[in-house]
Amino acid sequence: MNIHHLELFYHVAKHGGISEAVRKMPYGIQQPAVSGQILQLEDHLGLKLFQRRPFALTPAGRELFEFIDPFFGRVLETGARLRGETSQRLRLAAPSAILRDHLPKLLEQHRRAFPRLRLSLFEANQAIAEKMLRKQEVDLAITELEGRPTAGIRCCELLKLPLQLLVPPTRRIRSANELWKKDEMVDPLICMPPNETITKLFREGLRKVGVEWPTSVEVSSLDLIPSYVRAGFGIGLSVVAPGEKPAAKIRLLPLPNFPPLIIAAIWQGKMPPIAEAFLESIKSHARTLQRSP
Repeated sequence: MNIHHLELFYHVAKHGGISEAVRKMPYGIQQPAVSGQILQLEDHLGLKLFQRRPFALTPAGRELFEFIDPFFGRVLETGARLRGETSQRLRLAAPSAILRDHLPKLLEQHRRAFPRLRLSLFEANQAIAEKMLRKQEVDLAITELEGRPTAGIRCCELLKLPLQLLVPPTRRIRSANELWKKDEMVDPLICMPPNETITKLFREGLRKVGVEWPTSVEVSSLDLIPSYVRAGFGIGLSVVAPGEKPAAKIRLLPLPNFPPLIIAAIWQGKMPPIAEAFLESIKSHARTLQRSP
């Protein structure tokens, strides 16, 4: 079998299709060229290796992939290790808010211990991060925890952020229970999209108190919610962030019986030392935040 054909098949099987493999392979090659060389491999073997649409490996394709994966899956890693680069490489996944607000300063500090730090950052929720960990595409992920990680994924809870409502000062409401006692929710609700973890947790809490409260204003970031509450568009959903000062001209209503938003670190197997050291930095940062008033 042609070794180059096997390498192309490895990337197609790993990434779930020819077009996806072309986008993610470590060198440039056009899709028709990949398709043609895969066909040559199948002709040589006299069988199909995968179904094209939807993509699925055949039994023969799975057997071939399992045979070549240990070699091709470690080529880049082995080359980097031989060049002495692996010890300085750190691949992280996290939601955009964590990548933007928390990691830059921590990574700047981490670079003092690892001066040749080489970073790869990926935006991901828990489900995507777990897939990347299983494919060994990242070393560590910081994520909003939606549920117990799947088997083989290790987890360390970092922060529990209670949910809260942001209320304009014109609304004379002393507690969330006053809202639940009403026959109908008349206040517009400002919150994140339904697929966001904080919104799912809030909906779970509403079900427990037997309340239906549809979203009136949907925003893409928690940072936007105080502005729209102050502008009088409704009551907003947020979290109690440690050390964060309350927004001006807004009252806060705790939601003590609602499930909190949990921030956690997840990883698979033994991490490289640079990732282990960064996890310790994150734990220390989380403890500092937790102690903040």
